[in-house]
Amino acid sequence: MSADSTSQPGDALPGSPITAVKDERTAIVELAVTGTWDHRLWEQADQTWQECLAEHPTGLLLDLSYLDDPDARSAALWHTVQAHGSRMQPPVPVAVCLRPGTPLAVRLGRPDGDRGLPVYLDLDQARHALAISRPRTEQVRAMLAPDPASAAVARELVTAACREWALEPLLPYARLVASELVTNAAEHAGTTVDLVVTRLGPQQRGKSPHQHYLHLAVYDRSPELPRPVHDGDTLPDGALTLRGVGLHVVGQAAWTWGALPTRTGKVVWATIRQPPP
Repeated sequence: MSADSTSQPGDALPGSPITAVKDERTAIVELAVTGTWDHRLWEQADQTWQECLAEHPTGLLLDLSYLDDPDARSAALWHTVQAHGSRMQPPVPVAVCLRPGTPLAVRLGRPDGDRGLPVYLDLDQARHALAISRPRTEQVRAMLAPDPASAAVARELVTAACREWALEPLLPYARLVASELVTNAAEHAGTTVDLVVTRLGPQQRGKSPHQHYLHLAVYDRSPELPRPVHDGDTLPDGALTLRGVGLHVVGQAAWTWGALPTRTGKVVWATIRQPPP
């Protein structure tokens, strides 16, 4: 499988114009962009929204309340974010928090292609709107102790989920990645760990197995994000039957992986999918 170790939105220094935080309860990611809109901010925002959607959240909230964009030059980018989210399986709804009546709010509210972006006055309104529009997904979760034995529980949970969802071809990689993510959290965070396993892809079962994939998310209570793995690392011999071989192996066994801050710590996630024949 290919690996795509992304840079982490949470790596930004304090005072950064862009922050991204995931809500553990709703799995919605909030992306806040502040400051004057210019080419540099566009580059940062363009990279960060792609990292956020790569995590396949249940929704993406764009907090543009403190973005200085009197000419609405950023509108095209936010419509692009919405279009990308709508094409994902399942779709990721996008909402904006922005003072109504501003040039940007007016521009975003106009349909650009299929529809305009929903704009809300405050964050609570936007959060509620996204929460009630979240797509239904098949999901299992477990709270695990910060103990080495939890890796075995994670493997068993993933095995049961893959068999229930007819995703057995993903099992070797999924078991390895779940084990490593839980082991890493137990060793480095030392807190309780929440493992969430989600089936993504078309909502109907029975489609081609190559259209379905597995999303693994491990939440802990430490804010320290992992370092990206180095490109070029390869799976060591026998890695699929081992545990404790490190996050660099996650970067190779997963289709893509990354990390985001949460309000209580962080989430490290990985996507496991079967490459086309």
